[in-house]
Amino acid sequence: MSEQEREVLFAQRLAEMKKLGRSQGGQITDDQISELFGEFVLPEEQLKLLHGYLEQNHIRRSREIESLPEAVDALAEWDDPEPMEGEDRKYLDLYLKELEELPTYTDGQKRAYTISAMAGDAEASQHLINIYLKDVAQIARLYSGQGVLMEDLIGEGNVALITGVTMLDSQESPDDCEGMLIKLIMDAMEELISDSGSNAEVEAKALRRVNTVSAKADELYETLGRKVTIAELHAETGLSEKAIRDAIRISGFALDSIDLTEEQI
Repeated sequence: MSEQEREVLFAQRLAEMKKLGRSQGGQITDDQISELFGEFVLPEEQLKLLHGYLEQNHIRRSREIESLPEAVDALAEWDDPEPMEGEDRKYLDLYLKELEELPTYTDGQKRAYTISAMAGDAEASQHLINIYLKDVAQIARLYSGQGVLMEDLIGEGNVALITGVTMLDSQESPDDCEGMLIKLIMDAMEELISDSGSNAEVEAKALRRVNTVSAKADELYETLGRKVTIAELHAETGLSEKAIRDAIRISGFALDSIDLTEEQI
């Protein structure tokens, strides 16, 4: 295996490790890490970097995997390596304060509402939603700093929770329901982050294209002493005329070095 291939494989293993840790409630065992990186001989310094990567992504190393609910509860006592600041922290604090106005429930009530919700009781389902709202906020902490606002993470998690309580009849016992709901919430946040990353990539690509067209147009303008046509830009940049027109529209028609007559656009 070439050095480049090893680097690509190592990056893939990092992504797999993060995804596995997230799917397990923000936790992973050393055995799982060893299994993922089995083909690599990692020196002590590189292991420290690997463990630092886990901390940065809010994933704890555990001797054994706790149940998802227990893992979420553990977040309340866990010191974040990178505490949230700014609008995310402000929103989370305000949201948690609002949740304090909700009634508290005993474990017995929680189980009773779960059983009733499994049978289709709408009122029990609403109580169950109230019970899990704090869990949604705690889970959202796992995904902070990933390019998505805390408000959006919690909103998406709440939608998944509301949907999930209508699906509890698919579970064999009330003991299975909590894990199912938490998984749905985590999956929803993962998908939101993934979609956001894709959108950001598209926007970045569009911006690069605008900058390329603008720079070449300014260069040709200086050379020719006049505004340039889309056909001339096509010849100089290799971009299709449609891509150039799209870039002009994205810029808000603010590229002054380009001929923006109706025939051109």
